[in-house]
Amino acid sequence: DIQWLGFDWGVHKYHASEYFPQLYAWAQGLIEQGNAYVCEQNEEEMRATRGTVTEAGTPSPSRDRDPAESLDLFERMKAGEFEEGRYTLRAKIDMANDNMKMRDPVIWRILRVAHHHIGEGWNVYPMYDFAHCLSDAIEHITHSICTLEFDNNRALYDWLVEHCDTPSTPHQYEFARLNLAHTVMSKRKLKTLVEEGLVSGWDDPRMPTIAAMRRRGYRASAIRDFCERIGVAKANSLVDMEKLEFVVRNDLNHVAPRVMAVLRPLKVVITNWDEDRVEPLQAPYWPPDVPNEGQRGLPLTREIYIDRDDFMEDPPKKFFRLAPGREVRLRYAYVIRCDEVLRDATGEIVELRCTYDPKTGGGQKPEGRKVKGIVHWVSATESLPCEVRLYDRLFIHETPDAAEGTFQDHLNPDSLVVCPDARIERSVAQDPSDRRYQFERLGYFWRDSREGGGDALVFNRIVPLKSAWAKTKAPAPSAKAKAKAKDKKPDASTPKARVYAPMSDAEAATFERLKGAGLPEADAATLASDAQLLGWFDQGVGAGGAVRTVANLVINDVAAARKSGSLPFDGEEIGALAQLMDDGTLSSKLGKKVFEVMLKEGGHPGAIAARHGWETIRDPDALRVHVDDVLHANAEQLSADPANRQRLFGFLMGQVLKRTQGKGDPQTVRDLLTESLKALS
Repeated sequence: DIQWLGFDWGVHKYHASEYFPQLYAWAQGLIEQGNAYVCEQNEEEMRATRGTVTEAGTPSPSRDRDPAESLDLFERMKAGEFEEGRYTLRAKIDMANDNMKMRDPVIWRILRVAHHHIGEGWNVYPMYDFAHCLSDAIEHITHSICTLEFDNNRALYDWLVEHCDTPSTPHQYEFARLNLAHTVMSKRKLKTLVEEGLVSGWDDPRMPTIAAMRRRGYRASAIRDFCERIGVAKANSLVDMEKLEFVVRNDLNHVAPRVMAVLRPLKVVITNWDEDRVEPLQAPYWPPDVPNEGQRGLPLTREIYIDRDDFMEDPPKKFFRLAPGREVRLRYAYVIRCDEVLRDATGEIVELRCTYDPKTGGGQKPEGRKVKGIVHWVSATESLPCEVRLYDRLFIHETPDAAEGTFQDHLNPDSLVVCPDARIERSVAQDPSDRRYQFERLGYFWRDSREGGGDALVFNRIVPLKSAWAKTKAPAPSAKAKAKAKDKKPDASTPKARVYAPMSDAEAATFERLKGAGLPEADAATLASDAQLLGWFDQGVGAGGAVRTVANLVINDVAAARKSGSLPFDGEEIGALAQLMDDGTLSSKLGKKVFEVMLKEGGHPGAIAARHGWETIRDPDALRVHVDDVLHANAEQLSADPANRQRLFGFLMGQVLKRTQGKGDPQTVRDLLTESLKALS
């Protein structure tokens, strides 16, 4: 899956179990240093003596065990002398540490099972926190990426790397996981779906796994583009499924040829068409932006199929497709009129008998009448049978694992709709099996390689042409309403209402939270709809930056800079920069200069400002020298026309600030200039 996404780590295979001898040796080294001991407490006793967030833990009676004795017991644990749970190896750190992970955590335990990769021979196994960081060090990992819940584990990660003689020093970085609406991302919950038979397997096209996305028909380029667009954030957020579907549609639109398919066929007989006549019509095959790729042949015959949804016996007012006595155009073909409806013994409609207008071929419009409806179709004799699977969102609820009841209670009963009797143009049989198509009016599809057999065709819907889950839009105003609005003069005292793009429930909640924090609506909407920028903002405010200042930096500077790639700083440093600007240490101009250096080199804004000597000058005595120099340099203009002095004020301010290289505090400079000009008069 990773290689399919476009990334390749070569021929190497990484298994922590292959490092067991080295990991075991490092554990022995910790014991010899007095930094680990073999403990006899069981799990319940450890939990009872661990303490609380406000109270220190109680040391284990084994904590001061002699290192030689611990080494002997550890060897005997490895040899299989003891049953599971009898002993553990614990790191000797600090039972009063504020971080509960640092209160003498277990790093090895007895486990009397064969390993799936290396087989028999090991009766002790390292805990994840021990194996993780030291395996990273063996593999010379520089950035070990984790999700936010591992934040507290970082202290133990660093402690183990520091106290073991490792060949490199890796670092752990935590980021928010990619939470996608209308699904669950927990492996445990996904496993439950598989084991309970609620999905067909880990590659069921409704699952949020790479294998499932591959089988559904997503291209690797679309997934990479999606991840690039949403970015990496430090704050948890929920990404709307519509964003993923938009990216997939955008990716397929330029590569998917157009064909017609009928999912629920209804037979149409064109009664004034000769039985043996086959007219080879032509239609565009590739998207309009793919040059010189030719057309596809569309054989039109006496008997065709249209979709049952394109016919109604008693249509409502705005139904523009086929109905008794009504005309529609067959896409790329003629206008037909429904003359008769045939039923079977149960009363179900089985056939429509229609006539065509031979003067309407090639898109010609029938004289004297309007035909609003266009329907897609396939030839009954020249098309192929196929099965079409319409996949939709797995859950109805946007956050099923946070909703009432179990997450299984919120499964979407229509997440898979099978159309077993569909028909499709014959041309697809000769195409490569991995080709994606746009079924006109229906969405993007491709052939499921796991289903069917031989010549059987099974197509998965990758994504519809538009979202059926989008927010309902307000109806378009009538002509009368438009005319009334045009005549009404706008009230200048009433501010014009802003209209924002539809938001998911999570985005709307974030929008309200940001407005409540004091942000203007426009800024709140920008951040609420962009998970990456929101992460920067929340982290910057969490680091102490003022809400408005952090928002301005993130929306204006960070948003523009991220287009060039990854940034060498995080939201905490943006928060620190905002603090320096708010407390007057840096002016807005100096803040921009510091940001430019952060963008090129990284580093803490305070250190950058100090290194370049960019702190704001507030000392009146230091600034008075520059004010006097500017007044002296412009004395002739000031004395020639005393009334002109006020008009020169802005120019003089600029000259003083220029002399201070933008470091002068504007308010202090303004006060000094006002005082000096008053003295001249």
